[in-house]
Amino acid sequence: MSREGITRRNALSGAATAGVALPLLAACGGSEETTAKDPGSATTPGEVLASTSDIPVGGGEIFADQSVVVTQPTEGDFKCFSAVCTHQGCLVSNVKDGAINCTCHGSSFSIEDGSVLGGPAPSALSSVDVSVEGDDISIA
Repeated sequence: MSREGITRRNALSGAATAGVALPLLAACGGSEETTAKDPGSATTPGEVLASTSDIPVGGGEIFADQSVVVTQPTEGDFKCFSAVCTHQGCLVSNVKDGAINCTCHGSSFSIEDGSVLGGPAPSALSSVDVSVEGDDISIA
């Protein structure tokens, strides 16, 4: 004899599956915590961001509060880019081996011009105006 409809066992099994799956799906969705704000939005123009000695030659530093990354591709040549990955808006994670890296989905960008070196990012990081006066680096 077979029963039609939902059995108690099927209902409990479905509820348990939903209890596990829904939080995992929510973690994959976009939220304000996974996306960064506009570059430079937390910085007043002229406000000192860093000292030139803070930025290694051939590398860079990420300033999460300002959503920018400052690089020094060659001695004395400072560049500044948005730290917001052009793929899905994550904040880039590190600057290593001549590349600005976003570990959210594997994109990488050039420390020289912000161009895409690899990954799913569709376009370069936008350039941000920066000024260097003495040892101080500021967003222009």
